[in-house]
Amino acid sequence: MAGEKGSHISQQFDAELQDVKHQVLAMGGLVEQQLADAISALVESDSEKAERVVTTDYKVNAMEVDIDEECTQIIARRQPAASDLRLIMSVIKTITDLERIGDEAERVARQALHISDDKDLSRQYVEIENIGNLVRQMLNKALDAFARTDAEAALAVAKEDRKVDIQYEAITRQLITFMMEDPRSIPRALNVLWSARALERIGDRAVNICEYVIYLVQGKDVRHTSLEDLEKGI
Repeated sequence: MAGEKGSHISQQFDAELQDVKHQVLAMGGLVEQQLADAISALVESDSEKAERVVTTDYKVNAMEVDIDEECTQIIARRQPAASDLRLIMSVIKTITDLERIGDEAERVARQALHISDDKDLSRQYVEIENIGNLVRQMLNKALDAFARTDAEAALAVAKEDRKVDIQYEAITRQLITFMMEDPRSIPRALNVLWSARALERIGDRAVNICEYVIYLVQGKDVRHTSLEDLEKGI
């Protein structure tokens, strides 16, 4: 009888852990949509879409609070050990970064509200769309690595961040040149630059999520570890 009770509790615990993972992925899906809409709003000068991103950011925040509370309750009730505790800690860290990615997406949307359709900045809009697509793919793949608990996939995503950095540096140089040639363009160009900076930060947050996946699988904190050392470890 005691064995059956223990088995039942174990099954309940497993179900709770799976539910938390599913909630993280649902939150990730919402953040992905927010990011896609924010980039689209900026590139297409779509103020309606930008407003929608800004006004629905509270949903991301609410999901973070709910998942964090559930994780706290699981720790208190179940006192998880080893890999189960690592999963809970990875979830808590991941939702924090997802919430901040949501904030960066909102920042891009707010910039979109300040920028009208400007042909002089059309080239930069193309570059913004390119870097935006890169970070969207990184976020999607990072969440997929989390869902599958795949450390190798997580490492592959982390390595893509260098492409984002290169594109961000290129956009920055272009905009600085543009502002020097035409000082009247400075306010508009700064809005684009701040948007690019927000997207670059989203790439960094996606890398953080990948690091939590590696921690979940290997039990090692790999923050502040070079990609070369990570690759050797995996």
